[in-house]
Amino acid sequence: MPDSTVTQPSKPRLILLGSGFTAGYASMLITLNKAWYQNQERTNFHFFNDNNQWKQLDKAGHFWSAFHQSRAGIDLLRWAGVPEKKAVIYGGLTGIVLQTPIEIFDGYQSDYGASVGDLIANTVGSAAVVAQELAWQEVRIMPKFSFHTTQYAAARPNVLGSTTAEQILKDYNGQTYWLSVNLGAFLKEESRYPKWLNIAVGYGAEEMVYNHEPSNRAMGFQAYRQYYLSPDLNLMHFKGRSKVLNTALYLLSTIKIPAPTLAYSNRQGFRVHTLYF
Repeated sequence: MPDSTVTQPSKPRLILLGSGFTAGYASMLITLNKAWYQNQERTNFHFFNDNNQWKQLDKAGHFWSAFHQSRAGIDLLRWAGVPEKKAVIYGGLTGIVLQTPIEIFDGYQSDYGASVGDLIANTVGSAAVVAQELAWQEVRIMPKFSFHTTQYAAARPNVLGSTTAEQILKDYNGQTYWLSVNLGAFLKEESRYPKWLNIAVGYGAEEMVYNHEPSNRAMGFQAYRQYYLSPDLNLMHFKGRSKVLNTALYLLSTIKIPAPTLAYSNRQGFRVHTLYF
């Protein structure tokens, strides 16, 4: 992201942010409606309890999305010269603002509805980045995402995705959500611990073809959780003078870099992956 050395709000930058946000927000709503809801039956707005579905991978996704949307909102307001505390508080609402329309769309779908669990996950995701910024003036625990294609999408492509792009969004079997901890930031400055090396803990699940557990079992699938431990790169450590490089590192810092990984599940016990995506 651009540096945050501006000390007074810049009207041109604020106008640029406002117009860009409006255009991006509208595009997001149109794309989301097309991807998820175009052929769905509509009904009156209602709530639906989905907290026990998909082994909560969808909740992890809401947390990750809201966190990084709020993180970007904070840093963009800094770039525009908004005072630090206001940038953190107002920018920290970005994730909630962007994620809430998803629940409004869901609330009109006959097969499901608006989820209180999703709303909570959105709020916690945004609050997590605000809390770190207020406590440490930086992000030390970074939520990250990784994905690999799975065999399960082919069993139900209309729900889990028929293309790779759709599967990244819809196939929870291939999604892993991480918390990458910047250990170096918690140590003394003179520590020899490499500041570029993070430790990440991850969570995922597999054999989730149907979100209704009895239906999933009836079709021969037994959903199970998986946990991961892996080294990770603190990409923000490599920032330099190039704005292009810094922006690329900023965006890539939302993704877990493939690395050797220790995995555990009650189905398969402990396993070691040479490279886990």
